[in-house]
Amino acid sequence: MSRTTGWGWPLVMVFVLSALSGCGGSSPDAAGDDEETPEEPAVPVEVAVAEIGTISAAWRGSATLEAEAESDVVARVGGIVETLMVEEGDPVRAGDALAKLDTDQRALELRQAKAELERLRADHDRNKAIFRENLISREVFDRTRFELESAQASYALAQLALEHSTIRSPIDGIVSERYVKVGNLVAANSPAFHVTQFDPLLAVFHVPEREIHKLAREQTAMLSFDAWPDEEFRGQIDRISPVVNPDTGTVKVTVHMQPAGRRLQPGMFGRVRILYDSRDNAVLVPADAVVTEDARDAVFVIVDGQAQRRDVTVGFAEGDKVQIESGLEAGATVVVTGQAALRDESRVEIVGQPTEDEPEPEPDAAASQGGLD
Repeated sequence: MSRTTGWGWPLVMVFVLSALSGCGGSSPDAAGDDEETPEEPAVPVEVAVAEIGTISAAWRGSATLEAEAESDVVARVGGIVETLMVEEGDPVRAGDALAKLDTDQRALELRQAKAELERLRADHDRNKAIFRENLISREVFDRTRFELESAQASYALAQLALEHSTIRSPIDGIVSERYVKVGNLVAANSPAFHVTQFDPLLAVFHVPEREIHKLAREQTAMLSFDAWPDEEFRGQIDRISPVVNPDTGTVKVTVHMQPAGRRLQPGMFGRVRILYDSRDNAVLVPADAVVTEDARDAVFVIVDGQAQRRDVTVGFAEGDKVQIESGLEAGATVVVTGQAALRDESRVEIVGQPTEDEPEPEPDAAASQGGLD
C-alpha cells in the first residue's frame, strides 16, 4: 500500500502539468508577438503631372497714369465771368473759347486809346510837313514821333486786354476741371479751368535699383486696372531715369501707353507687368506643389503609392505655374494638395481625379435579394 501511494503523487503532478500546458495557451508576451502591427492609414492627396512648356519672367509693380500734356488755364486779365462756353468733360482745341469776362470797361479803354492814337498821328503828319520846310526843330519833330509810337503801343495793349477777356484753351484736350462760375470775380492770372490731354497717357512707376537691370527702353509693358478687370492695356517703356532717388532707392520708369480712347484716365492706379525673359522646354508644375521649409524648396512625388520628398530648384514663376530647374523630371506626379500631412514615404490615396480602367463592381445578385438561404 505504501508503494502505491509513493508512485501516485508523481503521476498526479505529471498529469496536472500536462493539462496546464495543453489548456493554458501561450503567455501574454507570446500572444503579443503573434498580432500584426496596424498599418498607417493612407493620406488623401490631390496631384498633378509635371509638364514641359514655356514660361516667362516678368517684373510686376504698380503704376499711376499721368497725362503727357495738361495745363491750368488762367485768366490773363481780371473781371467778372459773363459766359461759360464749355463744361467739364468737353473736348476742346487749342484756341477755343472757354469763358468770357465782362468787356464794357475794356471796350471803352480801347476807344480812348484809339482816339489818342488818331490825334497824335495827325499831329505827327502835320509836323512832318512843317519839319521838311525847316519851320520846326528836330527836337519838336522827334517828340511828336515818340508820342505817336507810345500811343500805338497803348492802343495795342488795349486791344490785347479786350481779347484776353475771352479765356481760351492753350492746348488740345478735355476740360477736366472748371474753377469758376458765372458772376464770379476772377483775378488776373488765377486759374479758371484745367485741360488735360488723354492721348498720350503715361504710366509712371518706380523700380528698386537692384532690379532696374531687368528693364530697358522699348520693352513691352502690360497694365491692368480695376475699372477694366478683364482687359490688359499695352504700353512701351519710353524712358528710364538716369539717377537713383537717394531717399527711396528707386529709379523712375515711364511707359508710353497706346491709345485707349476715354477708357483710361489720368490718376488711375494700375498693376504693371513687364516681360523681361522667357524659357522654352521648361519643366512646369503648379505653384501649390512647391513647399518651402528652412529656405529650401521641395515637392512630394508619388512613387508606387508613396510620397517621396525631393528637393528642387525653382526658376521662373508665372501665374499659377513655376519652373523647376533641377530635382524633378517631366512626367512625374507631384502632390498639389495635402502636403501638410505628408512625410517622406507616407502612403497616399489620390483623390480628386477619376480612375481609369476600373469598372464599377456589379452588385451581388444574392445580396440584392436579401442574401438569405
